[in-house]
Amino acid sequence: MTRSLVALAVLGGVFFASTASAQDDLVKRGAYLVNGPAACANCHTPRNPDFSLMAGKDLAGGFHLVDPAFDVYSANITPDPNTGIGKWTDAQIARAIRQGIDDKGNVIFPPMPVPTYNSMSDDDVKAIVAYLRTIPAVQNEVPESKWNIPLKPMPEPKGTAAPSPDDKVAYGRYLVTSIAHCFECHTTPDEHGVPDFANHLGAGGLKITLGPGMDVVTPNITSDKETGIGKWSAADIKKALTEGLTPSGQHLSPPMPFPWFKNMTDQDLDAVVAFIQTLPPISNKVERTEFQKTAFK
Repeated sequence: MTRSLVALAVLGGVFFASTASAQDDLVKRGAYLVNGPAACANCHTPRNPDFSLMAGKDLAGGFHLVDPAFDVYSANITPDPNTGIGKWTDAQIARAIRQGIDDKGNVIFPPMPVPTYNSMSDDDVKAIVAYLRTIPAVQNEVPESKWNIPLKPMPEPKGTAAPSPDDKVAYGRYLVTSIAHCFECHTTPDEHGVPDFANHLGAGGLKITLGPGMDVVTPNITSDKETGIGKWSAADIKKALTEGLTPSGQHLSPPMPFPWFKNMTDQDLDAVVAFIQTLPPISNKVERTEFQKTAFK
């Protein structure tokens, strides 16, 4: 082999090794996002009657969500070619995440938090797609979803890069408003049942039905000292995020995704807490439902 051919072979090996390493990093980032702040399994894994996750059905869809605006079943997002997204292209999966449009052009939200995901960075949506390609395929036919409201997709995403983690508050804002979709649940709905992000961001009061007789209502997470979490320390907020416990020892209720938030790095959790503590105080006293008072003392 000539010297030039040897050089080309070495360069080729370096290129492929570098490409493989980059792909590994992408999948690793996707795994972190899906199993951490995005908490995808919280909705995309079917539940048992006691609300525990069904074994062997991870991300296979079928979780039933009912609201005056919709009667939906979460999608199977495993690579199963017949009942999941195994035949979808990367671009179609990314479009579903950030614009709420499936492979056939149908709008598939709410309640999927597409308005939040619309501002997700290009790198992070690519990472999630790469990871979803690697998970086990699960055959699980999901019933058809129905909506009682006009449906409109989100606009083409800008794909703005995520802020540097060194800017704690800015990065925390990105995690909360582009990945973890906290405000989708923790914002007071208006008279039409739509979260009032303009006037009641983070003020809680959204009722969520987990099943027959299993209504929960979301708490106020603004910095209001009487009705929100203004008296909580950073450690208190972090404990609520990762353990589902308030400073008084009260258990928070599903669908709060603390089992997934506990997988987040300390750096990311600190960023989320730093941002949450900047929320302006909004006075909105939220009373827990009888189900919450009984089941999550």
